[in-house]
Amino acid sequence: MRLTDEQIYQFREQGYLTMPRFFSPREVEAMQAELKRLRRDGFLRNVATDGDGKTHSTTKVNLQICPIYHKSNFFRAVPFHPKVIEVVAGLIGSPVIQHLDQIFLKPAHLGSPTNWHQDNAYFKIEDPLRGTAMWVAIHEATVANGTIRFIPGSHREQYEHSRDPDSDHHIRCYPPEEHAISIELPAGGAAFFCYGTAHATGPNRTEEDRAGLAIHFLNSDYAKPELIEPNRTTRPYLTGPEATGGLREYGVKVVGTWEEEVERVLAEDIGNS
Repeated sequence: MRLTDEQIYQFREQGYLTMPRFFSPREVEAMQAELKRLRRDGFLRNVATDGDGKTHSTTKVNLQICPIYHKSNFFRAVPFHPKVIEVVAGLIGSPVIQHLDQIFLKPAHLGSPTNWHQDNAYFKIEDPLRGTAMWVAIHEATVANGTIRFIPGSHREQYEHSRDPDSDHHIRCYPPEEHAISIELPAGGAAFFCYGTAHATGPNRTEEDRAGLAIHFLNSDYAKPELIEPNRTTRPYLTGPEATGGLREYGVKVVGTWEEEVERVLAEDIGNS
């Protein structure tokens, strides 16, 4: 999927880009089935607290799994999808490494927000446009169920961050929310946003669960050496001369397995139903 000049301009000027139907309905069905398995197997944990950063809440729930790659061959294959690689390389340049992968699930009625923050407050790369997250709506994402929100152009600002009392490990900032926009996406839609873009998600007050997959990518020329070399098994090269399709990092070839993983997950889901 080759990006247009307009899409690249949008990403660089506003700090984000949306693609409403990035994954097919069958791929979305497989994402939902694999998430159901991960939840059934107990891999998601509640990171929401009662406001002290310590005591896990029983009335607010923000379920997270991070990282995912070692618990799911299916989600491990997502960054190696040719369409993903082409878009990410077009946005941040090559060579590309996968930096982080995680899922947040907001249960019906109880799903709590993830407060405002900039990813670069965690990652601290020199140019925030050289890193991007890909946020995928595993279920339809709406204002009512807490979809992602951006502050356009905020990648040009560096907001002060502090410990988030509503989470057991996150940090947060306080940007001008009056400039925020909400991004509604169908299931399978994707939003790409650079490391400097202030973003947040709202609460889920609907009758259905809502989950989002977030995979972070980084141009390795902007990564500190200590980030890459000691962590090769968790941060695979996706493009460039160091890329081996996952063989060097995982011991198996991951590139080219996406369609096979989709069919495997769907078959296993039918077998378990």
